[in-house]
Amino acid sequence: MGIYKLDSYVLIIRGKDRLSFIDGLSTNKVEGNCSTVFTTTAAKIIDLVDVIDMGDFIAIVGHQPYKDNLIQHISKRVLNQDISIVDISSNNSVYLSTEDIVVGDKITKRNTWRGYLLVAPNSEVIESNMSEDEFSEYRVENMIPHQGHEITPSVHPLACGLGDLVHEAKGCYIGQEILARMRSRGRQGKELVKQTNPVEGATTKGKTHSLAIVRKKIE
Repeated sequence: MGIYKLDSYVLIIRGKDRLSFIDGLSTNKVEGNCSTVFTTTAAKIIDLVDVIDMGDFIAIVGHQPYKDNLIQHISKRVLNQDISIVDISSNNSVYLSTEDIVVGDKITKRNTWRGYLLVAPNSEVIESNMSEDEFSEYRVENMIPHQGHEITPSVHPLACGLGDLVHEAKGCYIGQEILARMRSRGRQGKELVKQTNPVEGATTKGKTHSLAIVRKKIE
């Protein structure tokens, strides 16, 4: 459908403990390129991020309004690990392409569950040709949650369509005990659904359908 410019931050994390550090603080198994979620002790979302493995370092791409809370969350947990964190958000722009497009050597492209993530230095111009409404329609059609809509600090990952990013066989991380208990007892509370309009309490409105987070039915 096109390319949409995201309101994103980009952090660079260096040091020999970079992957294990992010793995120990987030919901997914982090061994290289992936998407994962940072959660609080109450399992509420701090941010959904994409991890881009660049070899000598990793880039963390998340939602700009959630950046300060994420930086505060991870910075105070560095302790004695070999980790350095640098914010390069002001030097880069981030886009999501719904299709696999050819990009220049200076642009980093990764295939994610939401589409193709493009991280470009400000010197590289990428045309954003999707409107907000078109991006919303794409998300509704494919049931893709987004920060500020479905993904907010008031919900846990299982409630907003991020269950696939919560690894079921992973060791301890912040919020893990609560999420594991929800799954084992079948009590995640709410779930993300796509419904035919009109939809009461819609988190993202589309032309014919909308996304909403509703109380999960007990079978």
